[in-house]
Amino acid sequence: MTDRFATVRERMVQEQLLRRGITDSRTLQAMAEVPRHLFVDDAMQASSYGDHPLPIAGDQTISQPYIVAAMTQALQLLGDEKVLEIGTGSGYQAAVLSRLCTKVYTVERINTLLAGARRIFDQLHYYNILSRLDDGTLGWAEYAPYDAIIVTAGGPGIPDSLVEQLADPGRLVIPVGGRDVQELQLLTKEDGEIHIQRLESVRFVSLIGEQGWNG
Repeated sequence: MTDRFATVRERMVQEQLLRRGITDSRTLQAMAEVPRHLFVDDAMQASSYGDHPLPIAGDQTISQPYIVAAMTQALQLLGDEKVLEIGTGSGYQAAVLSRLCTKVYTVERINTLLAGARRIFDQLHYYNILSRLDDGTLGWAEYAPYDAIIVTAGGPGIPDSLVEQLADPGRLVIPVGGRDVQELQLLTKEDGEIHIQRLESVRFVSLIGEQGWNG
């Protein structure tokens, strides 16, 4: 079946990603491949590749393409990793990750979002994504440690549970700050030492949970 959005996706990669410094070829390929328009309501499909976030159910959002690519690139995935995602949301970020690693474990606290994302994963045959309804700030200890962890909501700090579940060596990317504006941080763990690199200012929905915001 013809993909009527293929050209739009390629334009997105060229104009929104490459021009802003997304250079990892695997990340660019995944962004060009995953059908972002399937992860939004039908009424918003025409604008699904625009340079902006879009609203989804549960007062949540699907991040703008550049932010998805920037967070993905920061993980430096090579293909054989096990990745934990906190905040499934629409499912788009997990779908992109699934093209770049062996398995994605994604945790979401809103059942309707998780169910919707799961339907799209199955539709696309992205069967290397495992999902769970739970408090994402506690991670998913059963399958730890993870080579990489990505958090798609902004919290007041980096949850200790996620740092503990990160492999050594490992990389964790998360927005940290207030409710309105956060700083995208990259935490690396190597030889038992933790290092944090500040990447850029971002704006995400709140990370709700025991080790995040109260609600």
